[in-house]
Formats: sequence, C-alpha cells, structure tokens
Amino acid sequence: MSTIHWTEGSVRRSARWHSENGTPLPRRTVVVDDRTRADDAYHHACAGTALLWRGDFHNARHLLQAMGRRIDRTPPTPGTSPAETYRLHRRDSGHRARVLGRLLVLLDDDYGLALRRAPDVRRACLEAYGPPKGPMAVSLRELLGVTGAHQWRLKGVEVPALGARVHPHYGVFAPVRGEYVDLVAEAPLPPAVRCAPAGATAFDLGTGTGVLAAVLARRGIGRVVATDISPRALVCAEENVRRLALTGRVQVWGPGLYPEGRADLVVCNPPWIPARPTGPVEQGVFDPDGAMLHGFLAGLAARLRPGGEGWLVLSDLAELLGLRTRAHLLDAVRAAHLRVVDRIDTRPRHRRSRDTTDPLHAARRAETTSLWRLTTAA
Repeated sequence: MSTIHWTEGSVRRSARWHSENGTPLPRRTVVVDDRTRADDAYHHACAGTALLWRGDFHNARHLLQAMGRRIDRTPPTPGTSPAETYRLHRRDSGHRARVLGRLLVLLDDDYGLALRRAPDVRRACLEAYGPPKGPMAVSLRELLGVTGAHQWRLKGVEVPALGARVHPHYGVFAPVRGEYVDLVAEAPLPPAVRCAPAGATAFDLGTGTGVLAAVLARRGIGRVVATDISPRALVCAEENVRRLALTGRVQVWGPGLYPEGRADLVVCNPPWIPARPTGPVEQGVFDPDGAMLHGFLAGLAARLRPGGEGWLVLSDLAELLGLRTRAHLLDAVRAAHLRVVDRIDTRPRHRRSRDTTDPLHAARRAETTSLWRLTTAA
C-alpha cells in the first residue's frame, strides 16, 4: 500500500495514495489553499510537486481550470504524418494528465470531503472504489471523473435501439457512440438465427455495460452470454440486464473472453486503438497490440456452430492514424481460417468528429465504423 506524507501546521501527516491510472506516489507534497496563485501551482505541478488542497472546493476547481489554460498556451506540435501526429497528441495528453493530476484532495475514512462548499461524494466514491479503508488522497481530476460517472450511473444513457436507458458504472465504457449499437441492431441475422431465433445462442464478447447483449436479446435471440475481463463491467452488465428485465435471456459470464460452448452468433466490439491505456476508462478505447481483436479472431472458428457468424464491430481510426493497416486486419482474418461474408459501414455522428480544434480531427472526420460479418473458411 502506498502512503503519501505531508506537513501541515508543523504536524507530519499521511494517508493512502490512490490513482486509477497508476500515477506513481508523488515524491513531494505541499499544502495549498485559496491564497495560492495559479502560476505558482502550475510551476510546482510541472516540477513534479503534488499540491494538497485545503481551501474552498469551488476554488479548487477554478485553480484546476486555470492550470489547464496555462498548459493550453503551448499549441500542439504538428506531426509529419498521421502516426506522428497521434504520438505527439498522446504525449501532450499524458503531460496534461500528469500536471493536472498533481492537484490533490483528501478523502476522510468514510469518503467524506472536508472542504468548504464541497459536495457529498461518499456514494460516488463507494461505487467507484468499494468500501473505504481509511483516509485517502486522490487527484481532484480523478474525483471529478468519479462524481461525473456517478451522475451517468444515476441518469443513464439513452439508447434508441433499445428504447431504454443503459446505466454505465465508473471505469466502464459508456455507449455514447450510437453508430456501433445501431450496426448490431440493424445488421441481418445469420439465416440459422432468423429461422429460429428463440433457440439460438449468441455471445457478446467484451460486453461493458451489456448494451449489445441487450440489443441481441431484444432482437429475439433466446440465449445471450455476455462476457468481459473487467469485474467492474461484469457488475455493470448484471445491473443493466436486471433493469431491462432480461435476466432470463442474458447470462453475464467472466472474467474472460470466450465462455464455454458454441454459438450461432458471436459479436465483438473490441477497443479500436492498438495502444496502451492509461487508466480504466481508456480500456474501452485502447487495446495493447490489438490483443482482444486477435483473441476474438483466433478463437472464433472453434466457437461457431455450423452456419454461424462472427460480427466484428471496428472503427478504421487506427488505420487512418497509421497504427494498423487494412492488410494486417485481413491477414489476421485469414490466419484464423475465417472469411468475410459482408461489411456494413457507417459514418461517425459523435461530437469529436466535428471538433476542428482536435489535433486528430482529419482522421476522426474520415473515420468509418464497420460491422464485419465473418464465417469459417470453406
């Protein structure tokens, strides 16, 4: 267990250190409050010093924003290629996360936040972190993410394909990009499934919130097994299955990728970028070396029933950024003794595809999300 130490009023104090993205324990921590100037806080944070906030909560948020503006004074470095632009963007994003992550707050032994005008964050922290284990220091940036996720969990995300809301948990990718859900909701089912959907079985690999498993069940498939490697995702999917009254049709299984047995339809929407995530929220976007993608392809032929299909839902953003080629993907399909039956494409509708200030805007604007219908090679 990592412990952070600081001096306050000539008294040496300590608390547990927690960072969801694995940020190392700060070497030095100083106490700051409402009198601290943004320039001073920024320079301390850039030098690697953690700043433990002891003033007004809203002023802490203002300070965090002011530090962010100072980072933004340095324009993004243009790359000579899409891959170089992406690398520099990740570098700059990492620097921003490190600097802003050095503004800390102290949570009490019940997750209370003893700051003036502070909200009650205890329920949000309990959902994200589990039972408290004593006072804990976290970055304000992370805490704001935790409280934001709590609001999403309460309100849910509207999914038109379901005509209902799905409630994401902290650290579980939220279905805010509706195009991939619509692809699964509208793609033609394999002939064997269309003929007798109530007797068919589908696997939803990497289910996250369980949204695709729910879509498959609503399309009439009698048995859906939803899997994930993340314990948080498994709990989240179970809760959403209950909310949607699909407990008898959808089984949540894990942690793991493939469950036992075979299926008439196997759906996988792996993370789209073959790079390392920096925290649990990024695990829905970043897949180191494409491990989940290749795991899905390698195991698919052995898990399909005769006449069954595998549906790979994948963006070509990695290709547009020069991180993977189309030939690499098709070679992996062939190496797994699979063939492409069809490909259904859709264009992005999310806000970031229209954000011209995004360094990756050119790639996001040209992005295509595809549902690849795969079956075993003859």
